[in-house]
Amino acid sequence: MASQTTGWTPPPGSVVAFHEQPNAFVRQFDFWDDSYEGRRLFSELLGTFFLVLVAVGGGIVNARFGGNAVPYGARVVAPALMVAAIILFMGAVGGAHLNPVVSIAFALRGNFPWRRVPAYIVAQFLGAILATLLLWAMLGKQGSAGLTLPGHGVSTVTSMLWEAILTVGLVSTVLGTASGAQQLGPIAAIGVGSYIALAGLWGAPVSGASMNPVRSLGPALVLNNWTSWWAYLVGPTMGGLIAVGMAWILRGPGGGAAGKEAAQGTLGTRWMPGPIGRSAATPTQAPRRAGGASDVAEGSPSPG
Repeated sequence: MASQTTGWTPPPGSVVAFHEQPNAFVRQFDFWDDSYEGRRLFSELLGTFFLVLVAVGGGIVNARFGGNAVPYGARVVAPALMVAAIILFMGAVGGAHLNPVVSIAFALRGNFPWRRVPAYIVAQFLGAILATLLLWAMLGKQGSAGLTLPGHGVSTVTSMLWEAILTVGLVSTVLGTASGAQQLGPIAAIGVGSYIALAGLWGAPVSGASMNPVRSLGPALVLNNWTSWWAYLVGPTMGGLIAVGMAWILRGPGGGAAGKEAAQGTLGTRWMPGPIGRSAATPTQAPRRAGGASDVAEGSPSPG
């Protein structure tokens, strides 16, 4: 479509650099094409579904088949590996938050629009609920198996504080690997997944190492077991807020381009879904980016 102010029309089949478009700055940093929002929300629902399927499934499988069918180490490491996989295969679509605390933290840092936070949280809750319903339908309700609960002799208050401490580390890792200071891109999956695994290995006996309200409250809703539920809402939320404050101390205000891309994904900004096989635009068709790399054909992210 030609610009109403300049009359400029992009060449057919080209992917246009943002600095060549009218109002490019606003569009680049506000995810200007809302037609992709359904895909982003679906990626959050699907990603959280997979995460909760693994996190809740380990306990339910053990309760169903008895003994130690899924060893303790596997139960705490499997969700970490799943999160890493989701970031790698779907993070570019919508940011792969998978956690309301992460969505809120990104918004507080100025990397994610507040107007999109409620829909992300709803999608995350739906994913958690659907995963628990599927496990219940296939393996049956196995008491409190799959829930995050305080450990033996641990109070609800202690569990809340424990969850807050663990979540400080998780959100700090997420924000740090997404910032312009590190800007790790897909490699952030290694850092985030590693932290979740390590936190689970030493922290799960105390509180379950949820660090994620939907991972705890979704199964609690489906299984109708609200034991100590508020610890898994207040603790992670408190930890996320502390982590945002720490990020400000360490790196100052957020809102940079790298943080925005990590928080929002790159669907609709650096790449657009389309038919596979479309030929790449030639250098004369696609204006070059400020950094020197020309955009590539639809269907694949641009390099860098």
